Amino acid sequence: MGNNIRITKKFAFETGHALYGYDGKCKNVHGHSYKLSVTVIGQPISDNTNVKYGMVIDFGDLKKIVKEEIVDVFDHATVFNKNTPHVELAKELQARDHNVLLVDYQPTSEMMVIDFAQKIKQRLPKHINLHSLKLQETDSSFAQWFAHDNT
Repeated sequence: MGNNIRITKKFAFETGHALYGYDGKCKNVHGHSYKLSVTVIGQPISDNTNVKYGMVIDFGDLKKIVKEEIVDVFDHATVFNKNTPHVELAKELQARDHNVLLVDYQPTSEMMVIDFAQKIKQRLPKHINLHSLKLQETDSSFAQWFAHDNT
């Protein structure tokens, strides 16, 4: 039985969105300074000839994955559910050279964190598992995804 260790790296990005059909202020286009905490779990590398000896995963390698899959895609973009009439607004914004992201879900923190989990899991080395994600929308509001809730 080895020592499983959880490693967490935090990220921040600015993203706009609108919730089509919502009954409150968030139906309007608005933005958040999102904070994403990515926690992976694995055993530290025990081979002392490996340059990553003693690490579960190099923080730099985890950063590269999350930056490419999430941060660089979502930062300073406006996200719309493409299965709603918002697709027309999105097309108009794109025509005016705005960075628009069309997704096939309602862009709530809950649905974004599910999307992020799928994307990150696909890129992790086989000996590393995604343990959890925490997506903070504001100082007091966040959504969490845990692997053990989704097995």
